[in-house]
Amino acid sequence: MYLYNRINSEELKLRLYAENFKRKTISFYRYFILDNSQILRDQLYRDWSELNCFGRIYIAREGINAQMSIPEDKLDAFYECLNKYPIFDQVPIKYAIEDDGKSFYKLTIKVRPKLVADGLNDNAFDVTNVGKHLSALEFHELAASGENIVVDMRNHYESEIGHFKGAICPEADTFREEINMVSEMLGDQKDRKILLYCTGGIRCEKASAFLRHQGFKDVNQLYGGIIEYARKIKQLNLESNFIGKNFVFDERMGESVNGQVVSHCHQCGQSCDLHVNCANNLCHLLFIQCPDCARKYDHCCSDLCNDVKNGSDDDKQNFLLKSTRKFGKRQVYRKSFKLANKLVSSASDSFSV
Repeated sequence: MYLYNRINSEELKLRLYAENFKRKTISFYRYFILDNSQILRDQLYRDWSELNCFGRIYIAREGINAQMSIPEDKLDAFYECLNKYPIFDQVPIKYAIEDDGKSFYKLTIKVRPKLVADGLNDNAFDVTNVGKHLSALEFHELAASGENIVVDMRNHYESEIGHFKGAICPEADTFREEINMVSEMLGDQKDRKILLYCTGGIRCEKASAFLRHQGFKDVNQLYGGIIEYARKIKQLNLESNFIGKNFVFDERMGESVNGQVVSHCHQCGQSCDLHVNCANNLCHLLFIQCPDCARKYDHCCSDLCNDVKNGSDDDKQNFLLKSTRKFGKRQVYRKSFKLANKLVSSASDSFSV
């Protein structure tokens, strides 16, 4: 069998929506030392392909980070398969807060240098010296007290649509930018209790170890991340301190935690929390767009992109020549970027993110 997908995305999406069974979206991660990442990658691809699993999985010498969509009738077989690998023994599994079964449409397993692109030299500090793991209830009470520093360890476009009340939400595009930014923002408050959180917990593992290395004495992290917090708080029938949506890196783009909308359309300013990518594939900007603006701009981020999307090959080539886009890098909306509120006069303006 081929150990990679050979079918185009459109066909895969059609197949997904034609399925007559339910799927569960799950996620898990674990840090461990792996001698041959490629061998494990190929073994897992064979195993999970046979079970019709989809998802995005990263494997590195330091461990695994997985977000997956599993057929409900194959869940037991999936867990049996997972348990045959000693490195996954009793690995905590998190279930999606909201799940329509359409989170992924193919199986992608990639070998990477690191699980999270943090830009850190892991040999320069003890990466195992992580912060104290707090249960959802412990974090809930400490965050609500108002006496501790709560820090969102996600990117700005994630925290924009949802975050803990009173949290520090750095204006960072990437975790690589944020991890040093947070250390600088906290400054000399090294004796204060620091509460870190992220989507599922993996970014806080590295961030907490780095902050402890920087001299912060009381570093804590939300075990299981926002996903586990939302599940537990609902189970306990408590009012959530997390408001808005939890951004997710799959087809859903987000899952509601408390039903509140805390963000706004980047084009007209009305209340909205729907992340989309610009329909001009040469732009592909990630931004928030309400249904009204989606109709007005035909799912594009600006008049210019709408023109380019429907234009000639020469128009598209001209757009590429004038743009400052770095291909392969996620393009995200910034507050300084006016989108359709201001006439975009050149392709380079479309990428001032």
